[in-house]
Amino acid sequence: MAKKKNKINVGIIGCGNISQAYFDGAKAFEVLKVISCADIDMSAARAKAKENKCQAQTVKALLANKEIDLVINLTIPAVHAEVSMQILNAGKHVHCEKPLAVNLDDGKAVLDLAKKKGLLVGCAPDTFMGAGLQTCRKIVDDGWIGKVTGGTAFLMSYGPESWHPNPTFFYQKGAGPMFDMGPYYMTALVHLLGPVKKVSAITSKAHDIRIATCEKQFGKLLPVEIPTNYSGSLEFHSGAIITVTISFDVHAHGHSTIELYGTEGSLKVPDPNTFGGPALLFTTSDKEWKEQTLSHPYADNMRSIGAADLAYSILSKGKRKHRTSGDLAYHILEVMHAFEKSSNTGRHVAIKSKPAQPAALPLGLIAGRLDS
Repeated sequence: MAKKKNKINVGIIGCGNISQAYFDGAKAFEVLKVISCADIDMSAARAKAKENKCQAQTVKALLANKEIDLVINLTIPAVHAEVSMQILNAGKHVHCEKPLAVNLDDGKAVLDLAKKKGLLVGCAPDTFMGAGLQTCRKIVDDGWIGKVTGGTAFLMSYGPESWHPNPTFFYQKGAGPMFDMGPYYMTALVHLLGPVKKVSAITSKAHDIRIATCEKQFGKLLPVEIPTNYSGSLEFHSGAIITVTISFDVHAHGHSTIELYGTEGSLKVPDPNTFGGPALLFTTSDKEWKEQTLSHPYADNMRSIGAADLAYSILSKGKRKHRTSGDLAYHILEVMHAFEKSSNTGRHVAIKSKPAQPAALPLGLIAGRLDS
């Protein structure tokens, strides 16, 4: 009798700024084994392969590697859909960095191809699977703040050009504050409240040209092709209404990242770009903010946790649903596009997609696993 497979072999395409976090995260999960990496810059691939004790290959060779079951796509946003479709056409499952695609048609094409091929698509962000947001999910699900009726979500900074080594793409189509950072906030909210029903928003930009002040590109002019300030309201199918500002035009502010307001209390949610806490709870009985003990593991930087969740689904032959699904990522993409669409038309935008709310992680997980 053949031995049951219990590990998924992984290839990584894209060995840039975020890749080491994925390599490190993959090592934490017993279901994943990174065996190969690739990049259009082979020197980058060779450096990461040496650092992480795996094989460096060209993209073409990695896609042809029959030992690889799942490919993590860490390319730039502009080619996410193109590379994901190459991965699927090579007969491999894909977990993509956010966003799923630049536009909705390309996002749908990825999902349609996966369905045709009988393959699975996953997509970042997976930070909602960390200890902080899972603790908040339990607080909401257990009714500690009653029915959630409202809330706020704020991501406000003055952009990445002061620290990122290659900031140009942040101000091109498919990036900007909404498509770069918005996925963390929108995904966290859908994880906590379920899918979005409607969006009403206004967008703007403070500058047509920005100036890089990072060391490697100091003084470089950065044309701004997209909005850099998004402000709007999300209406959820649950009935909650969340006020949102996502901006690269703010020097300083005093807002929490995400707050939820319910009939029995309020909840301050940790930064959705992180995996840990703190989670602060205010109830009508306590009448003061109290930091909550985190109920779940994975408080450290656990990039690849979504890929690990996808790997379990691959091993179950799709019977076990993964949380960072392509359907969820498409919904987030539709919500993000709705901000600019609403601003341009002056109307509410109804969201057509309605994915299932991702399942909460169980309590009592053993380190390195995602199932009880």
